[in-house]
Amino acid sequence: AVAKRGGAEEGESNGHWDVEVLSLSTTDLGGVKEASLSVTSKSSSGGGYGSSGGYSNNNSTGIDIDLDNNDTEAQDQQLLQQLGPYGFFQYESGVHRVQRVPINDNKLQTSAVSVAVLPSIPDSQITSSLPPEELKIETMRASGAGGQHVNTTESAVRITHIPTGIMAYMQEERSQHKNKAKGLKLVAARVHQLRREEAMQSRSQARSSLMGGGDRSERIRTYNYPQDRITDHRCKVSVSGVGTWLGGGGMVRKFGP
Repeated sequence: AVAKRGGAEEGESNGHWDVEVLSLSTTDLGGVKEASLSVTSKSSSGGGYGSSGGYSNNNSTGIDIDLDNNDTEAQDQQLLQQLGPYGFFQYESGVHRVQRVPINDNKLQTSAVSVAVLPSIPDSQITSSLPPEELKIETMRASGAGGQHVNTTESAVRITHIPTGIMAYMQEERSQHKNKAKGLKLVAARVHQLRREEAMQSRSQARSSLMGGGDRSERIRTYNYPQDRITDHRCKVSVSGVGTWLGGGGMVRKFGP
């Protein structure tokens, strides 16, 4: 919700982020199996959160907040803008567990979704980070709903990074060039993240997980609908009002470090 509003709280319109759906895979019942989003800062050309560590400002010394300003909301907005999308969402990586009672059953069921927040590669650096000889690019006809366009033009694109086997398939756009650009952006982000993880592991083989236990295979939060409660397992904090927290956008700030 906060990403769609460009980093602004509910009711505000001064967001600074753009949200683009890269890919979306749905179930037969209309649910989402897998989705990839790109959240970029409007003040930068490639996302504003690449190799600079997630900060969208031009201050290389870090975060600069006006502490003389007693307006806490203004300070929050200032911090949000300087963190950028990756700096704001990076600690949401992990397994989010949902406990609910389906409408066609009377037993509590538990499901989970894995979230991976990756730093984006600026468009100007994608070519250098993904040499053409390391890529296998295939075009094909799109499948699924879409009217006359589907199965008539080879607009769908599958991009494989040969050294790592990382692959992205795009068919959301009618243009082959747009699908290719989206696929390159997603593959570049995944390859960058893999290289980053390998570098961290090589520097510290003794560590059991990445970023102090922040590996995305770890359960970080539970959303219990019957009890209307959200529990964050890292900071051991529980709050009431599942719908309010999910829709309002303040949950990331609430459970952030």
